[in-house]
This record gives sequence, C-alpha cells and structure tokens, in this order.
Amino acid sequence: MSRAGEMGRPYQKTGLDSGTPGGVEAVADRFKAALTFEENKPDFPDLGSPVSPLRPHASTQTSSCSTSSGSATSKSVSATDAAVRKPGAGAPDSGRRCHSGELVGEISPTAAEVRDLKAAAHRRSGSGPLIFSGGNGGGGGGSSSSTASSPVANALPAGNIFPSGKIGKTAMMPRTTPRSDVLGSGTGNYGHGSIIRGGMSGGGAAVSSGGDVGMGNLTGASAGRLDPQEVTRTGNMHYKKGQYGEALAFYDKAVAMCPESAACRSNRAAALMGLNRLGEAVKECEEAVRLDPTSGRAHHRLACLNRRLGLVGDARKHLFLTGQTPDSVELQKLQAVERHLAKCGDARKIGDWKSTLREADAAIAAGADSSPLLVASRAESLLHLCHLDEADSVLTRSPKFEDSFPFSTATKIFGMLSFSYFYIVRAQVDMALGRFENAVTAAEKAKQIDTRNIEVAMVLSNIRSVASARAQGNELFKSGNFAEACTAYGEGLKHDPSNPVLLCNRAACRSKLGQWVKSVEDCNEALRIQPSYTKALLRRADSYAKLERWAESVRDYEVLRKELPGDNEVAEALFHAQVALKASRGEEVSNLKFGGEVEEVTGAEQFRAAVSLSGASVVYFMTSLNKQCTQIAPFVDALCTRYPSANFLKVDVDQSPVIAKAENVRIVPTFKIYKNGIRVKEMICPSQQVLEYSVRHYSL
Repeated sequence: MSRAGEMGRPYQKTGLDSGTPGGVEAVADRFKAALTFEENKPDFPDLGSPVSPLRPHASTQTSSCSTSSGSATSKSVSATDAAVRKPGAGAPDSGRRCHSGELVGEISPTAAEVRDLKAAAHRRSGSGPLIFSGGNGGGGGGSSSSTASSPVANALPAGNIFPSGKIGKTAMMPRTTPRSDVLGSGTGNYGHGSIIRGGMSGGGAAVSSGGDVGMGNLTGASAGRLDPQEVTRTGNMHYKKGQYGEALAFYDKAVAMCPESAACRSNRAAALMGLNRLGEAVKECEEAVRLDPTSGRAHHRLACLNRRLGLVGDARKHLFLTGQTPDSVELQKLQAVERHLAKCGDARKIGDWKSTLREADAAIAAGADSSPLLVASRAESLLHLCHLDEADSVLTRSPKFEDSFPFSTATKIFGMLSFSYFYIVRAQVDMALGRFENAVTAAEKAKQIDTRNIEVAMVLSNIRSVASARAQGNELFKSGNFAEACTAYGEGLKHDPSNPVLLCNRAACRSKLGQWVKSVEDCNEALRIQPSYTKALLRRADSYAKLERWAESVRDYEVLRKELPGDNEVAEALFHAQVALKASRGEEVSNLKFGGEVEEVTGAEQFRAAVSLSGASVVYFMTSLNKQCTQIAPFVDALCTRYPSANFLKVDVDQSPVIAKAENVRIVPTFKIYKNGIRVKEMICPSQQVLEYSVRHYSL
C-alpha cells in the first residue's frame, strides 16, 4: 500500500477479458461521466495529502490545515513511470488497499486498448500512470467494486481534480506559466498534482512568469480558494525583503483560511512588529499561545514585545515559559531594562527627578523603546524639573495610550496600575499648563481605574481644589473684586504652590491693587517654573514700568517684541519704555515719535541728527524717476507701519546730492540701517524678503 501523499504504482493487468463491458467506447463513456461530477470536488486540496482530494478509503485519515511559522513548505509528489503489464503477467490481489483517491479493482482491456494506452504513455510528458477501475468480472478474479466515492469510470487521472478540470502538479511544475490543458480535451497532459478552477497552479494562487504569487492576480471567487501554504510562502518572501505591509496582506489571508493555526497567527504578529503596531502584535501572539501553549516562537515574540513595552514581568514569564534555555541576547536586554526600571523607581520615591529622567532614558535605550509608561515617567520628571512645554510635547507625541497598548488591568508601575499612572501624569501636565477641565477629567479616569491607591486619590483631590480656586478667582476678577480674587488664587496655591497660571493670575490682581513689587515676585516665580510663559513676562514688564525700573522694563519688552513681532501694543510699550529710559538719563527725546509716515530728509545736519537717535533708523535712498524705487515704495510704507519702533527716513538723491555723495550712494534703491548713530547694514536693490528680515532683526 502506498502512503498518502505519494504516487501509487499502476495496477498490473491479468489478461484480456472479452466478456467485460470494458471496451473503448465504454471507457470513453465512463470518462465523460466522471467529468459531470466536477461541482462535487473540494475548493482546495487537503494540505495533508497534496495528491488527490477525492474522499479516501475509510482507513485513510484527513490531514488538517496548517502552515509553518517560519516559511511555508509544500509537499512534493514524485511520479512513477507509467507501465502496462503484458497479458498473462498475473492477477493483482483484489483485496489490495491503495492510497487516497485511487480505485481498487481489476481491468480487462482489449488488445487494441493496450496498444492505444502504450502509445499514449509515450506521447505524454511528465504524466502519471493510468489507473483503471474494474467492471463486472475480470480475467481471473471475478467482479470487484471501487472503494472510492468517485463515480465509476474506466480511466481517471491520479491527482487533484478541481471544478474547472484543469491540471497542475503540486511542487513539481516549473515556476512558469502553467499549461491550461483541460481534462478530456484530448491533449493528454494529465500529471500528478492539483487540478483547480480558473487555470491556476496547484499552489492555489496565480503564478506569474517570475514565480511570485501576486495578490493582484487573485480576483473573484478564486481569491478565497488559495492554498494556505503558498500564501504563507509568498508572505515570507515579502517579509524577508522588509515589505511588512505586503507580507501582512498575505498573512491575513492565511489566518482567514486557517484561523486555528498558531503558526499563521505568529507570522501575522511578526509582520505587525515590523510595522511597529505592537499592540496588535501582542494580541496575535497571545492568540497563538492560546492555540498552541507550547509554541516557543510565539512565547519568544511575546517576551520581546513585552520588553519593548516596558512590561518586564510579563516578558520574563514568556521568556522562560517554554522550558527551554532562553535566548541570551533577549535575556541580556531584559535584565538591562529591569535594572534601569528599578533605579528609576527608587529615584522617584525620593524626588530625585534628574536621576528619574536619566534612568527612564536609559531603560528606553536598553530595549524598552516603545513603552508608554516610560514616556509618562519622562514627562513627570520634566514637569518637576520645570520643563513644562517639553513634558507636554513628550505626551502629545506618544500614541493614544488606551487604544494602542493591550495592558492588563493588573500591570503596575511605581505602585500604581499602568493606566492610572499614565492618566495621573497627563492630569498634572494639563493643570500646570492651565487646562484645568482636562486635568480633572484625566484624574477622575485614574481614580476609576485604581480606586484604592492613596497617591491617585491625593492627586485628584489637589487638582479639584486648584481648578475650583481658579474658577472662583476668575469670576471675582471679572467683577472687579481684585482683593477677593487674589485671596482665591492664593487658596489654590496652597494645594499646588508651583502652578504658574495661579501665580500669574495673582500677579495681575496685585498689579491692579498697586502692589507692583509683589506682582513682580509672583511673575518671577511663574517664569522660573515656565520660562516661556509670555503672559507672565508681559505683566512683569508692565509692573517694572509702574515702578519706573525702565531698564528692566525695556529688557522684558524687547524679548516680547521678538516673540510677538506683529503685536503693535508691545511695540508701542517698548518705544515708550525706551523714551522714558533715555529721558531718565538726560538724553534729548523731544523729536522722538512712535510710528507714522516715512520722514523725508533733505539736509546733511538733519540726516546726522536722525540717524543718531536711539533704536534703529532705516534710511531709504531713492529717486522718483527710477522704476524699482516706484515699485518698492509701497512696501517701505507698510514696513513703517509694521515696525513702529524703528525710524524710517527717505532721501531723494536728485534733490539731496550732498547726502548721497557723503554716503557714497551710486545705485538706487539703496537701504542703510543705523543703530544708535552707527551704520550696521547696507543693501543695494534688496528683495522684499531680505529687506523685511533686516528691518525686523535690527529694530528689535
């Protein structure tokens, strides 16, 4: 008996029996009858037996659909030489068992049939033996019936027969466009392999001339009838090339065909890891482990994924769960992450935020490169180190926590449940940046997740108190009750002494109450916590002006002018502070003015006095007959309005040749910028972009 998956030897003939209905015409009729059963064939072959999909003998077991995790391998079939025994060579055993899909019995063809069959065997290339099913009676053994479920026919090809009647050899055909010989068409190209619908090869996918299976060739009903092994093999090919998206498409199809295959799930997880979709990869690996708890590859991938996510406990469990010696490289990475995480927790307990930040960065570099919990730890450290904007940026850039990472509700970090810790950090950063409503919402989520944690409860209480104090203070300030508003903001600062928003709001109240020194103190503290806090800087500059500390006021306004170049109120405040500073030093300020039109200069003395003024003076040398001067004149007027702190002067070289000669101006338009009487920039026929950039640079 031949084992399933191999080619069986042809039955040997016992002799001619003229009394059987096995003539040529009967053979043809039965062959046609076999074709009428096309629609009863399965859509794709049993992966355990790539020879024939016909229902096997009762003793033959059916193989299950499975693929390997690394690369799909196809079973190959080796054909035996076709031969027809001479008459009288002996009768086969009528009780003989055959492999799946073959028919058992005796054949008594005529002499003419034997000659025709021999000739056909020489004409065929690469085909298997002809297998006959016995009729009523035989040369020497009586009648014998078929044990297969196929319709009785005198001639059937040994191989996989599919509804289209086309033949392909599994793992034996060359990787080129297959012949589309149709069963019964007379071509006789009947090989041992898969015969499937749509002219496709036995692998179950359309094969291109280059040998690759492409998804673009799979359309309609044929796309759902692929061989999982061929699909997986093609996915592996894309995966090795780093084409993870294309590989995932094939692995998805393999999973759809074999949803209970742990190997298919593990392959899909590998492609998802390549695409950095770690949360989905974890779910696929967990499903693979559920289907096959002994899958070493699935456990190893889960260990790697959990290590990258910072879940060192789960990573260690899966690394040692298989009972085999763990991978040394993966174990070293895990141990390094564990070591830095422990140091990070110890530093956090004592409030050493610099060390906490350093160890969190080290853990990420050691292998926990996709851990949202370490991202939250970095943000918390940056918050306490007064880098509020950076802390907010770190959290904003991280993926959405609850949707992207499948953390267990029991996973903890720093004594808090993972989800709860992330929301607590998010709430603290939101509150520091003045997003009080968002902060309360995040803290309440943390409390719902970790109801018994004392630290979570304390943070939620503080955030609610601060948010309430801020809301009350705002209402009092709007109604003009500045003293009561100041007290309300102070109550909020008792719960969060380092909140820059409450400090700045109290500074505004103290400024309204004439307490400018205290206002400056609150602004200084707010700027220490958040150096980029523009509103606090503006209020401090104003308080300095009220205290007639002009140098400090000018310094703050100059910083604001750079940050807010289009703000005319800031520009005017800077101008008045500069004038007051000059006046306090005894300098002449009577001819200084803010903004206005471009001033025309006609005399040399007027020119020297104008460019000697404090601040920036922009001198525009022009002539009314020059086309370029005419074109750029409106833009100069716009700059005069846009940068009111600068002095804009205009010199017509035709009307004032003495000034033009003294300044060595030979080409117009020419622009010169003076700073406190000293020339700092000269431009000949500049573009509008270059001119504005220079004016903005020197006028600030």
